[in-house]
Amino acid sequence: MSAGEYDDDGWIEDELDELEGEPTSEQQDSGPLPVVAVVGRPNVGKSTLVNRIIGRREAVVEDVPGVTRDRVTYEANWRGRRFTLVDTGGWDPDATGMALKIAEQAQIAAELADVIMFVVDASVGITDSDEAVGAVLRRSGKPVVLTANKVDNQMQELEAGELWSLGLGEPYPVSALHGRASGDLLDVVLDALPATPPQTFGERRGPRRVALLGKPNVGKSSLLNRVAGEERVLVDPMAGTTRDPVDELVELGGKTWRFIDTAGIRRRDRELKGADFYAAMRTRAALERAEVAIVLIDASEVLTEQDLRILSLVIESGRAMVVAFNKWDLVDEDRRYYLEKEIERQLVRTPWALRVNISARTGRHVEKLVPALELAIESWGTRVPTARLNQFLTELVQATPPPVRGGKQPKILFATQASVEPPKFVLFTSGFLEETYRRFIERRLREEFGFAGSPIEVSMKIREKRKKK
Repeated sequence: MSAGEYDDDGWIEDELDELEGEPTSEQQDSGPLPVVAVVGRPNVGKSTLVNRIIGRREAVVEDVPGVTRDRVTYEANWRGRRFTLVDTGGWDPDATGMALKIAEQAQIAAELADVIMFVVDASVGITDSDEAVGAVLRRSGKPVVLTANKVDNQMQELEAGELWSLGLGEPYPVSALHGRASGDLLDVVLDALPATPPQTFGERRGPRRVALLGKPNVGKSSLLNRVAGEERVLVDPMAGTTRDPVDELVELGGKTWRFIDTAGIRRRDRELKGADFYAAMRTRAALERAEVAIVLIDASEVLTEQDLRILSLVIESGRAMVVAFNKWDLVDEDRRYYLEKEIERQLVRTPWALRVNISARTGRHVEKLVPALELAIESWGTRVPTARLNQFLTELVQATPPPVRGGKQPKILFATQASVEPPKFVLFTSGFLEETYRRFIERRLREEFGFAGSPIEVSMKIREKRKKK
């Protein structure tokens, strides 16, 4: 089956030229960059400043303290120099409970940074917490850019001069909300960055990007901490602890991966307000940045509408997928029996997804995620040679012809794989192919070429009748 065998007017060649002009979904990633940590006590405007620097509303902002909880990374660019910006939760040395965990994450971010932006609310002045954080930063030996935020006029600039008493050098007055003097501040930050950026780390494409998705409190942050081997993100029995997507480079199975922990996707996003609404938006954006998604499902509970919505979200995004049934240590024989029945009944749209049974709490079978991720990504990028694809379809059509439609039997004239990530196949036909037959072709493509863990798309282009001149 070849283009020239059936096509005598150049139709297939024209369509192929159009397909070659379409962009692919391949994304480029980069290695580590110099790190700038934004720290300060709660509600001084750190996330607003981060949004101002990166030029978009990415960090969740709300007029209450404690919205940012984990350390969250973003890539920023100023005057052609790229660097990683780390937004942190409020750093309060006297905090207890959850606030103490948030403060610990902020302190870790400062320890790992090349430059520290210490944000102080100039409209309030120096507080005891500011002085305590300032003392820690002085002992760190790291370059500190003292940022006097919420300075909207020259009179307030004069008042910001009192921040000299923190012993961290000159305070730089800005208004994160209005952008006043933010460029001058970034010039100072660039001057404080290391003269030579670190060497590119990992493969040419950078570490593979893995998004952790699931309903609230299913164990996403616990899994990230488990694979990282340390407390990278907050874990708390209270649902909704994670709000911003959290990127972490993790060594797993001898390779470096970029794991993206996300906020739990709730039942009805349209009912969300404030920080939870923006957290849901960030989760969807994080999935678009990823190459493969690990969807965590609580194996000890019945599959819910939320679980199915999350699976549908990954399917629609076209990303590779691994379904991890978490909390397997809590599953007895009866529950395993009923779980298999639920999977057969409710996961009919994703029979291709790879399954792993794990326990993030105990570490049981977490190592099995690595071969599953590698296979899913390999399938996601698989390309079938055109000659092999057409040979396969010729044999398939001879054995099982398409159903007759309108008294005529459509023919598959030619086939090509238009793109990868995810694999997309285009069938050039003489007539309409029923959806059931297209699903049959997809199933046989999987049987022949694999594609385990990856969605594939089969579409058709029907040759229109052209009037003779």
